[in-house]
Amino acid sequence: MKPGILILLNIIVCVSCTQRNDESLFKSEDLTAENIFTNNIEGPAFDKAGNLYVVNYQKDGTIGLVKPDGEVQLFVTLPEGSTANSIQFNSDGDMFLADFSGHNVLKIDMKSREITTFVHNDAFNQPNDLTINKKDQLFASDPNWKESTGKIWRVDPDGSSVLLADSMGTTNGITLSPDEKTLYVNESVQRKIWAFDVDDDGNISNKRLFAEFNDFGFDGMKCDKQGNLYATRYGKGTIAVLSPKGEVIREVELKGKSCSNLVFGGKDGKTVFVTLQDRKGMEKFTNDIPGKGY
Repeated sequence: MKPGILILLNIIVCVSCTQRNDESLFKSEDLTAENIFTNNIEGPAFDKAGNLYVVNYQKDGTIGLVKPDGEVQLFVTLPEGSTANSIQFNSDGDMFLADFSGHNVLKIDMKSREITTFVHNDAFNQPNDLTINKKDQLFASDPNWKESTGKIWRVDPDGSSVLLADSMGTTNGITLSPDEKTLYVNESVQRKIWAFDVDDDGNISNKRLFAEFNDFGFDGMKCDKQGNLYATRYGKGTIAVLSPKGEVIREVELKGKSCSNLVFGGKDGKTVFVTLQDRKGMEKFTNDIPGKGY
């Protein structure tokens, strides 16, 4: 065979492989069975070992451990009156939970599974979603659904809570950019996503409108390694991917409609795991870019 023909064949093979790989992207499939979580399923998060935890397995007030094959087992049951909505891990591997019904942030020792109240503040509405930085500072959205208002809090490693923003709309999804210099917070009812600058002490400033939609609500959000923002379009059943400039790059269609949160995971960080409240289970899809931290 002539060298030129061989090169041409290699090019055709490479193009064909790329097309096959591209065809597998952004296509949602089931991870777990339906109806094994409650309609408050949310807060997916991975620990350092790659274990996936999700709130409200079988009944509210529990945490489920989701295996790679989609099987789920009970990890812990929370104290009476507590219901988690979000999970984050600090650098020591401790689990933190936004306890919306108990108005707390809870802490779980992963070895002993001991559950303690890390912070309680009577000024909390109902801590909803959490994000954490490399300094182990937690940032919490705190909506008042009845009044369609909300706050943003910072919870420091010593357990103190600092009010960062008040008089917002219904604050819900919250996440940090890869460089941790921008905090994104959405308002579910108002359908707006706001961006704030974050300083070295964890204070926020320069509030600005990042994006706004005229239909459907928002819930959880995460960033990929390149700084694109992934926002759940609750009720529409899609994940909107927005560039750092706030432009919609694509929307990934899911099977369920009530997508409540998402997390990046898998060996290369390119698998996106999504919680669906209408299906009471999880879906996943392959992304083209890994999540931040991978």
